Amino acid sequence: MTELETPDRLSEARAALAEALSLHDRGDLEAAEAAYRQVLAQNYRPADVLPLLAGLLGRLSRPEDALVAWDHLLAIEPDHQVALHEKGLTLHWLGRTEDAIVALERVVALEPDNATAIGNLAVVLADAKRNLEALRLFRRALALQPDNLHLRHQVRRLGAGAVPFWHIPMMNDVPRNDAFEAAIRAAIGQRGGEARVLDIGAGSGLLSLMAARGGARRVVACEMEPMIAEMAQHIVAANGYADRVTVHAKPSTELTVGAELEGPADILVSEILSSDLLTEKVLDTFEDAHRRLLSPDAIVIPRVASAMGCLVASENLADYAFVGDVSGFDLSAFGAFAPQRLPIHGTMTGWQRLSDDLELVRLDLRQKKHDATLARLRIPVTAAGRAIGIVQWMHIDLWDGVTFDNHPNGYHDGGWLQVLHSFPEAIDVTAGETLDIAVGHDRITLILWPLPPEPA
Repeated sequence: MTELETPDRLSEARAALAEALSLHDRGDLEAAEAAYRQVLAQNYRPADVLPLLAGLLGRLSRPEDALVAWDHLLAIEPDHQVALHEKGLTLHWLGRTEDAIVALERVVALEPDNATAIGNLAVVLADAKRNLEALRLFRRALALQPDNLHLRHQVRRLGAGAVPFWHIPMMNDVPRNDAFEAAIRAAIGQRGGEARVLDIGAGSGLLSLMAARGGARRVVACEMEPMIAEMAQHIVAANGYADRVTVHAKPSTELTVGAELEGPADILVSEILSSDLLTEKVLDTFEDAHRRLLSPDAIVIPRVASAMGCLVASENLADYAFVGDVSGFDLSAFGAFAPQRLPIHGTMTGWQRLSDDLELVRLDLRQKKHDATLARLRIPVTAAGRAIGIVQWMHIDLWDGVTFDNHPNGYHDGGWLQVLHSFPEAIDVTAGETLDIAVGHDRITLILWPLPPEPA
């Protein structure tokens, strides 16, 4: 008989545990901790006591100590599923994400139908930016608990987080879609159904589906966001074109001829233009495609994109672009941090036009190389006002006679917004005068900057 198994020591350990449980129930956590440790010192029922102690330490916001208790329990029972699960959550609390994933993956391997563990592993994976894995696990957990609203919310939250707010309005943009499809059909009509089509930035797969419907038999698409790429492939299959369209979850810079592409593409379709034209690395992407992925005479859709704009005044927008006296204090210096570009909608934001429409920057996407540019543009002022900047939109040339733009006078139902490029400070202008600005780009962003008048 061991020392603990003597009647007196066993009774003492039982009494200590009862006291610890009573203290715990009454909420006297510090005293309960001491009592639990007394029980453990007597090596009495450690596999039962350690979870209680670890949970208590968690409630006391002492995750490091709780982790020691869970590890102690796992040294006794290496496959203790509760201990592994709680250890994973504690590691996540401590910011040790990769270790937390290892612990929770082990739980899921031991309990493949444990929806709670699967969901918690998905949460940690999402925090580690492993979103596609997380989404798949959330769906797996939801299949086990289809009425679990928390899981439903996580599936929707994670999916929505990968998609910009403008993506669905852009998909619903009928004039844009019609223009792209007309150009795609014309290109396939010219090159034939055997022409290899490359779709860069596939999104939902819409342009790839248009190409397949237009007669293309070989369409390779790429989408760098894995969750969106997976959805695009699902949409392609659901529409009956899986035998013609393949979607790769990678950027175009990771595609190669001889691997994802059987040969150089004959037609490039891409809709990665942003509202201010350049911010999605448009030039880098098109140049890389010309260099590595396209045949020398490949058709490019769109072939030209222009930034259009006009000089504007607006009291409403000025409050987003400039700051001055506030509550009796001069805060004007903070204007140095004001955004240079504000997405707006021409039909929903009050502003006054101070000039006619102008072409600001023109990009020929058929060119194989683009250098940064900067030039002086003289803007004839047509109305007096306090000019706060340039409202800019896009005009794209897709094919002979096929164009599309988001001109603020008539565009209100799509995903592209107009953009206010604010000046460093407002400028008073008079009708009949001219205002000179520097226009160009640094390959990543548009440059629109007011200039002093040229010397006479």
